[in-house]
Order: sequence, then structure tokens, then C-alpha cells
Amino acid sequence: MESRFEEASGLASRVRNLMESDSIYSAIQRVHRLGGKSQEIQAALVADLEALGFKSERNGLFAEYAVSSLRPDFYRPLNNSGILVEVERGKTITNNMDLLDLWKCHLCTKADFLFLIVPVARVSENGTRIKAFDSVSRRLATFFKPPNYVNVEAVFLFGY
Repeated sequence: MESRFEEASGLASRVRNLMESDSIYSAIQRVHRLGGKSQEIQAALVADLEALGFKSERNGLFAEYAVSSLRPDFYRPLNNSGILVEVERGKTITNNMDLLDLWKCHLCTKADFLFLIVPVARVSENGTRIKAFDSVSRRLATFFKPPNYVNVEAVFLFGY
């Protein structure tokens, strides 16, 4: 029997392959621009993620918490656990959305895996190039080293 990690890893490979496909890559590049929205990136992925069993904007995952209105962009159950998918764009680093996404997965009793989709880089209003993927990778790695462990089994980081 396949472990939860192996199953999550297999799904991550499928998501990576989807994102590398010409159609998805082109769709994302069309909306990955100054002033673009994460919802536009989500729209390029929604049909394929749903085909893999993910549900969009899943409500009720945080019902037992004071922050019960929290919801991921997508959710998929997985062997007595699950996967949260979060898609970020402009506020990934500046508003600490990557940390919020990890925190959501940490709190969620129905998910132990996070698929985090972020820009490799994005241009800001003043023309600087923000290397979001590298920053997110460095920041989240902190939570998988002693003594900072979180109860999230793995974060699979995808760049576009």
C-alpha cells in the first residue's frame, strides 16, 4: 500500500507535469503580469486540478476554529488526511501569504500536505524583480528544521 507521502508526491508530479504543459504554461504566462490576480492563475489550473480530485474553495475545513471562515484555494482528501492547494501571485512575500498558507495547513485537521504555487519571479510597480520562489523556499525550509517543526508533513512548491 502506498504511503500518504508517496501518494502526495505522485500527485505533485502530476501537477508539475500539468504546469509544464504548453497549454497551462501559456495560459499562466498570459495572466502573470503587473496587476494580475491569483484568481487568474487559479482559473488556468482549475479544470485540471478538479480532474485530479481537488475541489475549489473548499468550505468547512476549519469549522472547529475561531477562524472558521478560512478556506484553501483547493482541497483534496488523501488517506485520512488531505492536501491544501494555495495559489499566490502579487502578495506572496510582501504580505507573507506563504506563511499564512503554511499556517492554514498546520491548523487544518484534514490536511497534512501543502501544494503551494508561486511565481518564480514577478516585477513590482517600481520595476524591481522579486524572486518569490527562492524567498518562499528559504522561508518555509525553516519550519522543517529543528526546533521549528510544524505538523505539516510536506510542502510541495511549484513555480510559474
